[in-house]
Amino acid sequence: MYSKTVVIIPAFNEENAVGKVVSAIPKEWVDKIIVVNNASTDNTRKRAEAEGAIVIDQPIKGYGNACLKGINYIKENDLHPEIVVFIDADFSDYPEEMPLLIKPITEEGYDMVIGSRALGNRQRGSMTIPQVFGNWLATNLIKLFYKVNFTDLGPFRSIRYNKLLAINMQDKTYGWTVEMQVKAAKHQLKCTEVPVNYKTRIGTSKVSGTVKGTIMAGYKILYTIFRYL
Repeated sequence: MYSKTVVIIPAFNEENAVGKVVSAIPKEWVDKIIVVNNASTDNTRKRAEAEGAIVIDQPIKGYGNACLKGINYIKENDLHPEIVVFIDADFSDYPEEMPLLIKPITEEGYDMVIGSRALGNRQRGSMTIPQVFGNWLATNLIKLFYKVNFTDLGPFRSIRYNKLLAINMQDKTYGWTVEMQVKAAKHQLKCTEVPVNYKTRIGTSKVSGTVKGTIMAGYKILYTIFRYL
């Protein structure tokens, strides 16, 4: 039914949500679930382990740092998956929709699949106005400069493992998602989007929930788009 798939979940102080995310992932579609405990000071590790996830620590804060730690774990343990899926730990995505992101790779030959919140149904208040505008601006700039159509920089995404290694991800903080999409365009990966639904996250966002986080994320996204031109 599925090819070998590993899920990476970066998690910073998500004790109230991460267990729900791990529990809701359709286990028949994945082989391993890796939660990267990113300098959490709460019970994130305990809640993730209780649901059967592999939990590894990344003491250096940063979304990209956590994702890179997960990739390094795959390398160091010779897991050799065909597909890597990324999903946030805040339970804003619907983990049960994961097959929608896997099938285009296994059945249609795509290299990367973005779960688009813009194409799906968003619960009222699940994304802030700056988030919606930032996604619109970033995806239109990618279309203008890289000639690839995306509608979202959504964190729920899948990619062939060999292609993930080939694009050599580097960003350690807010620019992770846009870097992946820009590099996918530069490497001419076969990409598509699927509609995914989105709900209000559990807890407060560490990025969009603060003025500083919103400004820094916006700057990093724009910087990344122009950096790789």
